[in-house]
Amino acid sequence: MDPTNRGPQDFGHDEDRSDAGGGAPQRPPRDAITPDFGSPVPARTVQLVSGDFLLTVNPVDGSEIEPCPPLELPPRPVKFTLAERTELARAAKPPVPPGPEQPRRVLLERQDERERLVRLLARGRSVRLTGPSGSGRTALLDTVAEDCLDLAPDGVVRLNGHKRGSAELLHDLFTAVYKSPLHRPDRDKVLDLVRDIGAVVVVDDLEFGGSALDEFLEATPECAFLLAATPEVAAPSADSHVEEVFLGGLSRSAGLELLERAVGRALTDDEAGWAGDLWFESEGLPLRFVQAGALLRQRDQLRADPAAFDEYGYYADAPVDAPFDAEDGHDVPLPTLAEGAAPAELLASRLSESARTTLKFAVALGGEVPHQAHLPALVGDTHADAALGELAAVALVTPVGARWRLAAGVQAQLTAAGYAATAQERAELAHTAAQHYSWWAGHPSVTPERAVSEAEAALAALTILLASAEPGHAGAAVLLARTAAPAYAAGLDWSTWERALRAGQEAARLAGEVAEEAYFHHELGILALLGGRLDRARAELEASIGLRGALADKRGTVAGRRALALVADRSGGVLHGGRAPAGEEVPDARYDESASPPGGVPAAYALPGPDPEPPTLITRQPAPDPGARRPRTGGAGRAVISGTRRNLVAAGAGALLAAVLGTVVTLGATSDDDPSNRVRPGQTASEQDNGDGLPADQPDKDGDGEPDADSTQRPTDPGEDGVIGTSDDPTPPETSDEPSDSPSGSDGPTKKPTDKPTTKPPSSSKPPSSSNPPETSEPPETSEPPTTPPPTTDDPPPTTPDTSDTASTPVTNSPSRSESASTSADTSPTGSTSASAII
Repeated sequence: MDPTNRGPQDFGHDEDRSDAGGGAPQRPPRDAITPDFGSPVPARTVQLVSGDFLLTVNPVDGSEIEPCPPLELPPRPVKFTLAERTELARAAKPPVPPGPEQPRRVLLERQDERERLVRLLARGRSVRLTGPSGSGRTALLDTVAEDCLDLAPDGVVRLNGHKRGSAELLHDLFTAVYKSPLHRPDRDKVLDLVRDIGAVVVVDDLEFGGSALDEFLEATPECAFLLAATPEVAAPSADSHVEEVFLGGLSRSAGLELLERAVGRALTDDEAGWAGDLWFESEGLPLRFVQAGALLRQRDQLRADPAAFDEYGYYADAPVDAPFDAEDGHDVPLPTLAEGAAPAELLASRLSESARTTLKFAVALGGEVPHQAHLPALVGDTHADAALGELAAVALVTPVGARWRLAAGVQAQLTAAGYAATAQERAELAHTAAQHYSWWAGHPSVTPERAVSEAEAALAALTILLASAEPGHAGAAVLLARTAAPAYAAGLDWSTWERALRAGQEAARLAGEVAEEAYFHHELGILALLGGRLDRARAELEASIGLRGALADKRGTVAGRRALALVADRSGGVLHGGRAPAGEEVPDARYDESASPPGGVPAAYALPGPDPEPPTLITRQPAPDPGARRPRTGGAGRAVISGTRRNLVAAGAGALLAAVLGTVVTLGATSDDDPSNRVRPGQTASEQDNGDGLPADQPDKDGDGEPDADSTQRPTDPGEDGVIGTSDDPTPPETSDEPSDSPSGSDGPTKKPTDKPTTKPPSSSKPPSSSNPPETSEPPETSEPPTTPPPTTDDPPPTTPDTSDTASTPVTNSPSRSESASTSADTSPTGSTSASAII
C-alpha cells in the first residue's frame, strides 16, 4: 500500500479508473488521521520581544518588526529557583557518550590551587586562571565550582567563552539566572538586571581581555568571577583588581601516577622509563599522560589478542607466525617518544571506521565534533553514534560547554596524518554536513535551542563552502543559512544569527541567487535595527528593497518598507521619496526623484507659418543673485515647476480656479463708486455687444482723463524658476494655417484678422481682465524697455510687456486668462501668492 496515495489498487480495483467525464484518476480523500507526507511543512513563525520591539521571525518573506504595544511588553523577569538552576546546570553539560561509563578523572597536585581559588572567591574577589591547553583547567574549574555552590545567593553559573564576546556573555549570564521566554532585553535593560545577580560565575575558554573584560566585570559588581584562559589571551588591565593564578604542568611522580590510573595497573620498568621521557617532552601536561594511558591500554589489548583490531584494518598485514609469549603475550613494542608526544594518529588508527570518519568531519569543521545524534546520518552507519564514546575514551575529544571538540593539538596531528588534509576533501565533507544540517534545522521537531547548540558545526560548514569553488557548494551554503538563520533568531542568539546571515549573503552573491541575497540583506537590516545601528539598518534595508523591487517581490518589498519606515521614525529623518515617518508629503523632498529633464519640459508645439518659432521650454534658471529681492514663490510652486507632467496638469487646474476666483475678488475690491464699473448679476461681455458691454478693456477714468492707478497692470514678480506665467492647461493649443497676429509672439491661439478691435475680450463666461493699458497712456515704468516694438496704427494694442530679465517666454492658451490671473493675484487685498507663482 502506498502511504501517500491510498488508492483502490489495495482492494483489487483498477488504479486507472477515471470519472464519468473521462478525466484523470481521482485521488481518494485522505484519511483524517493519516498525515499527507507529500504536503509541504508550514513555515514556523516565532514572535518575540527584543527591547521595545515586537519581532516576528518569518522565514518566508523576512522578519517583521514593529514597536511593541504596551500591553504586550513582558513584565520584569524573575530569577530561577534553586531546583530550576540545578536542572539548567545539568542540561548545560555535554551529552554523555554512549558505551561503557568513563572513569572520573582525578586532580593530582592541584590541591593548593583549588584551595586558593575557593578562598579568593569566598572573599568576593575575581580570579583569572591561566594555563596552556591540556593543563587541566576544565577539570579544576569543575571541582572549584562544586566547592562554591553555597557561597552566593544565586549559586554558581557556568559559562563558556569560546567564540563569545563580552556582550554575548552578558546575555548568557542573564538567561542563566532570569526567566525570559521569548524575550531579549536591550543592552541597557540587561545591564540593569545583571547588577542584581549575586553569583560565582565560572567562565571557561575566555577569549578577550583588556578593556572589554573591564566592562564585563564592572557590569556585574555583585558577582565573583573565575576566568580560565590560555596565555595568548590579553591580560586584564592593572585597574581591574583581578587575581592571577597560573596553572603549570604536573611533576614527574604525579605524571606517573596519572598514567597508572589511566592504564589501570602498575607500570613496568620500561613503561616507567618511557613515561619519564614523555614527561620531559610534554612538560608535564596532564592531557598527554591521559592519551599515553590510552596507548598503553591498546597495547595491552593487542598483547592479549593479536586480532583485537583486525576488524578495523590494524595489523592486517602482520605475519601470522608472530612470536607469542604465554606470560607476556605478543611482543608488541612500546610506542616511540614521538608517538607518545603526538598520539592522535596512532590512537585513531586503532578505532572503528565510524570513529575515523567522525574525526574526518571534525577536522573539516575546524575541530567541531557533531552531536552523536547526527553521526549516523553523516557517517552512513546506523551505529555511528557509538563513535563519540570511542573518541572520548582515548581523550581525542574534550567537552566545551554543551558540546564536544577535538582536544588540544589533535586537529593539527590528524591533518598531518592525512585526515581531510586537502581543500577538496574538506569541501566535500562540509557539503555533506551542510545538506544534513539544512534538513535538520528546518524540521518542525527541532527547537531553536537545539539548533543554537549545534550552530558552531553548521557555521563551520558554511565557512568551508564559501571558500570552495566547486559547483553547487555555494547553493548548499545558501540553503543552510536560509534554513538555520530563522532558528538562530528564534533562539535569541544574535551573534550566531548575524554570522549565519553574513555567510548566507556572501554565498547568495557567489551563487547569483538575487532573491536570497535580498532576504539576507533584509534580515541584516532588522538585526541592525534591533541593535540600534540605524545607519547600518537603513543601508541593508534599502539594498534589500532595491533587489526585491527588481524581482517584483511585492510582499518582500512591503516588509522592507515597513522596517525602513521604522528606521526613519527612530532616526527622525525622512524616507527616500519624500515621505515622513507618518506618511505625509514633505515639501521639496521629491525634487531629486521627479526633476525635470535637463533640456526642460516642452510646454507647446511650434506654430506653422513661414517663420515658425521653436517650442517654449520650462527650464530651471540659475540661482538668483543673493543681493536681489527674494521671489515670493513658495515651496508648492517650486515643487510643481520641478514636478512631473502629472503635477503640471494638477497645477494648471488649480491655477485656472485661482484665476477665476482672484479676478472676481479683485474687481470687487478695486472698483470705485461709478456704477458703470460695477459687475452686476447677469452682465456679460461678448463680441455682439458692439463694445457696449462690460468695459473690461477700457481704462477707468476719474473724470480728469487720467487712467486709474488700479487699472494699470504692475509687472509680475518672477518666481524662483524665472517663469512669470505658466499654462493653466497642459494640452497644446490648437494651431491654424494662418499666421498669428500676436505682436508679442506668444503661443496663444491665433485668430483671423477682423475689422473689430482685437482688444475686445473673447466671448466667455469668465470675468474679463482689466490688465491691458489704454492706448493713449504711457507704458508702465519698468526696469527694462519693452521687448516688443510699439504698435502702429494698423496693429492691435500691445499686451503687457515682459518686465523680468530672467523670465522665460509665457506659456498661455489665452491672453486674457494669463493677464487676468497675474493681475488678480498682484492686486489682491489679501496679499496672497500670485497666480503666476502658483503656476
